[in-house]
Amino acid sequence: MNFRNSLAIATLTLLLGAIPAQSLTIPLATAQARIRQRQSQLNLITPAAYDLTRNPINTQTEKRWRQLLWATAVIEPQDTYVKNAIAQILTLTPQRLTPPQTRIVEMALQIGTQLYSTNPTPNLREQFIQTIAQSSNPRWVALSLSALVKGGATVQEQQQWINQIAQRFPRWAENVSLYTTFQDLAAPSQTPPLRDLLNWSIAPNQQQLYVFCSRDRSQLCSAFLKDRSGRFVRENGRLWSIPLLTRSLHNLSWNFTRGYTPQGIYRIEGTIPQPDTEFFRAYGYFPLVKLFAPHESGVKEFIPGRRGTLAGKLPGYNALLPPSWRNYFPIQGSYWAGLAGRSEFRIHGSGEDPGFFTNNQRYPESAGWNPAIGCLSALELYDEQGRLKASDVPRLLNLLGTKPTGYLIVAELPTDSRSIPAQVEAAIAR
Repeated sequence: MNFRNSLAIATLTLLLGAIPAQSLTIPLATAQARIRQRQSQLNLITPAAYDLTRNPINTQTEKRWRQLLWATAVIEPQDTYVKNAIAQILTLTPQRLTPPQTRIVEMALQIGTQLYSTNPTPNLREQFIQTIAQSSNPRWVALSLSALVKGGATVQEQQQWINQIAQRFPRWAENVSLYTTFQDLAAPSQTPPLRDLLNWSIAPNQQQLYVFCSRDRSQLCSAFLKDRSGRFVRENGRLWSIPLLTRSLHNLSWNFTRGYTPQGIYRIEGTIPQPDTEFFRAYGYFPLVKLFAPHESGVKEFIPGRRGTLAGKLPGYNALLPPSWRNYFPIQGSYWAGLAGRSEFRIHGSGEDPGFFTNNQRYPESAGWNPAIGCLSALELYDEQGRLKASDVPRLLNLLGTKPTGYLIVAELPTDSRSIPAQVEAAIAR
């Protein structure tokens, strides 16, 4: 029996409760395997690797650069040659590029945002400003503005760049990236009543999984489940809940590919079988819950009884929300993200050790949970022998069912994450 088939059978028996989780052993999760995995990323970080004279940005070097930029995201090296190389790549944003060059530059913008948001340097700042002034790609312009804001730009600077962009792109309101970025920088709206969202049913006889987050996505979110009859699931008299992390590894905003999980409504429709030797590290041992944003292809029925994606554009989406939430821009995030082409959102664990990603060290309050690039990350921990210690994924899958359908609602609350469970309980009681 091969590795994948044996794991698939073990997964099924685990979900049915036939064997204890602690008896599962995964070779890729041993301490030695994890040391080798991180070392393989460290080995890529050398001055020669970032030398654009030796490795110019072209079709032949695309795979090499994408591997190197991913390693940069994992390790977050602070060497000057690293940021100089990324800044040099970003000088290409105003130019006409081939598809491979475009993909490399796009990834460099993502990784550049990650590095700049935690340690702003003049060379990256200069290139983000140049992109705003010269690039014809509105998404790259919006990304650069977002990066500068995350790096500590003043309100006056932000307004100056917004005015400059609006002048360069007179129809900016018709571009999803520019429109949503400008909206995000506007004064925050008051959050509508939580009880209205909790009491609302998107469609009859559908499970609704709520994920409530602090506005600081480095903190853990809390998930709560309302069953098909409209009752919140409880365990021993208390609301059932699991923590989930929606932080983007790259610290990108929700309206960009690889950004954090957008707020809003998603259709839950099935799972993706796991494990797989290729994807275990990224997605963990258990099946992934499939989520579909509005306008995302592949969904069978975004609205039960109506085939295909959501119809009706924004008014159709807003009709799925309680009246008090319909004009609240942040809860429209999944709609705009789907319109911009974001897709393949999932709820999954992680086979990577929490120490694999260097920037996890900055977020001790979510120790044990790994960041993602858009998905919702659940706890999944292994000991040094590769044995499963803990995972919240089976708890969620057991409640959702083997072929889950329903809705996921992600919403930020103006509170610290630790107070969310009490706040939700109080809103339900009222």
